Amino acid sequence: MSKPINSILITGCSSGIGLYCAKELQQRGYNVIASCRKDDDVKTLQTSGLQCVTLDLDSESSIEQGWQQALALANGKIDALFNNGAYGQPGALEDLPTQALRQQFETNLFGWHHLSRLAVAHMLQQQHGRIIQNSSVLGLVAMKYRGAYNASKFALEGYTDTLRLELANTPLHVSLIEPGPITSMFRKNAKAAFEQNIDANNTRHQSAYQKTLERLEQEGPSSKFTLPASAVYKALLHALEKPTPKARYYVTFPTHLFAWLRRILPVSLLDNILKKG
Repeated sequence: MSKPINSILITGCSSGIGLYCAKELQQRGYNVIASCRKDDDVKTLQTSGLQCVTLDLDSESSIEQGWQQALALANGKIDALFNNGAYGQPGALEDLPTQALRQQFETNLFGWHHLSRLAVAHMLQQQHGRIIQNSSVLGLVAMKYRGAYNASKFALEGYTDTLRLELANTPLHVSLIEPGPITSMFRKNAKAAFEQNIDANNTRHQSAYQKTLERLEQEGPSSKFTLPASAVYKALLHALEKPTPKARYYVTFPTHLFAWLRRILPVSLLDNILKKG
């Protein structure tokens, strides 16, 4: 029988999904330890009444220090880890510097791996725990000019499936949440990454990049299918509280649609749909 989940560490809590889930779970009675990359964001969350630690997914020493601080705040017992901190690096793969791709994986996968290893060791020792990974519809299907992010989320899907299989004979549970468009700071952060790493003026994709920038600069929901962070929170709550959580939680209509289309359509037909995205 599954033990109740009380304490949870959440990464990427400066805004969006992480911040919303941290606040809601705290109100529900969870012992929430939020984490952010920047010290200023940590102080802001602490001032708002959340327990928060500095945890930079690009730094193994920061991950280890943040984990130890989170353990102390949780009285030595962390029941769940919600890996959420990530960003998107736009740009055509032919224009993407290799270092930018490395950086995407450092934040979106390698940092998650380092933290997950710490969590798995701790949870195996206490003989209970849950790891929930926030993936994306772009871990199920690929879209143009999102190659770095697509690749990191496809890798996360395979990583998490493997982790779930390897922990199948233990009391630990592993789940993926796969959102489509969610209200957050994602586009703002993606625009900054695009401007830092992509030369938009010396490329055959110049006109497409103009549309990319217009999309990233757009205020409000990115599409009519955009949902608030509460949609992810609903899936997270199920993964935390149900005796047998799902392996995957599809969130938003596009995720449900593309998961279905990927199963039934030939690659050529699915490509024709995705090329328009």
